[in-house]
Amino acid sequence: MTIKTCSSVGIVGAGIQGVCIGLQLLKKNIPTTIFDKNDPGMMASYGNAGHFSPYAVLQLNRPDILYDIPKMLFSSFGPLALKWNYIPKMLPWIFHYLKNCNEKSMLHTAKYMNQILDQSMNAYEEIFQEIDTSNLIEQKGIIYIWTNKNIKSRELEIKIRNDLGVKQKLLSVKDILDLEPNLKPVFSGGCYYDYACHARDPHGILKKIFELFIKRGGKFVKENVKSLKQINETETLIETENKNYKFEKSVIACGAFSKKLTDQLGEKIPLDTERGYHIHFKGMEKLISRPVIFLDRGFGMTPMNQGLRAVGTVELGGLNNPISKKRIKYLANCAKELLPQLMDYQDEWLGFRPTLPDFLPVIGNSKNYKNIVYAFGHQHLGWTLGAITGKIVSSIISNEKTNLNLSPYSSSRFS
Repeated sequence: MTIKTCSSVGIVGAGIQGVCIGLQLLKKNIPTTIFDKNDPGMMASYGNAGHFSPYAVLQLNRPDILYDIPKMLFSSFGPLALKWNYIPKMLPWIFHYLKNCNEKSMLHTAKYMNQILDQSMNAYEEIFQEIDTSNLIEQKGIIYIWTNKNIKSRELEIKIRNDLGVKQKLLSVKDILDLEPNLKPVFSGGCYYDYACHARDPHGILKKIFELFIKRGGKFVKENVKSLKQINETETLIETENKNYKFEKSVIACGAFSKKLTDQLGEKIPLDTERGYHIHFKGMEKLISRPVIFLDRGFGMTPMNQGLRAVGTVELGGLNNPISKKRIKYLANCAKELLPQLMDYQDEWLGFRPTLPDFLPVIGNSKNYKNIVYAFGHQHLGWTLGAITGKIVSSIISNEKTNLNLSPYSSSRFS
């Protein structure tokens, strides 16, 4: 039996998800156009920590974290902040989060994050064989450090990763200092993922993938998408501020901005945003050899071509609130706690992590329209999951079978 090939696809969003989906569709000889009001990769894909994190199966829907939230919110030196003017708009997300913050949901999320994370690097390797990644990627591992203050949470994480078969190596303070001698030993222990990679320039990598997409015949339209709809069984319509475009199928992959479009399609998906920040310490990137993440502080440092990037914190405050100088100062203080030799920082940046309250992404067909496919909500792991999401979505659009159980990522779980 011959499977009918899709005649054309439009993708809303030129971040790592959209660009990887587009490239995979072209490999199946499906004409593809990507839409974005910004240049490719200029949102969350630009300013992230640059970690490829196939081990990061545990998320924030955990009972042990729930009890710490009030304390974190009211601490001036805490990893979580809230824009109080945004609370009314965030109530649906908070309601679903509380429903999902239990042991059963935690293990469900870990299992199905592991399912796609386990294939994430193989999917990237296929792409990296086709582009020049010189001075853009390093494989020196990634270190997580912590104090004994929340040791029960660390022990829980270690056990769940062990149960799922995730490779990890526990480190003493001496082990950590042997790897990173410039760190001030304000920590009690850590964990090493020696097989992990990091990006020296995330945006540089995305640009290379995008160039390959264009070289293969992909098209890019730099326009703001106003609406998306399915006209009939063989047509979808993407309406920009300048023109209407018709495709057989369309993909919503615009991260934290996806909710505007899914609301138009009659799906009240509780997508919201974790606002994350970064700063750079120029010329300081050689102080550490690999990314270091301080779990107690909710921040990390990555040596990049632009300098030493300090990145992290979670701020709940939507898409329209201004940048928070307190969050920027928090990042600088955290970095200097670990590396007291740091001086002034540059490049204050705010980005939006698209997050669902069960911390699983939405990947799959729209509940109401079979020719519209979703690919958003990857929270802190959008960068890691770009390539595997591309493969999954291209298979969905091509009506190909996959060996993955995709039902946990369906938007219908919020019905």
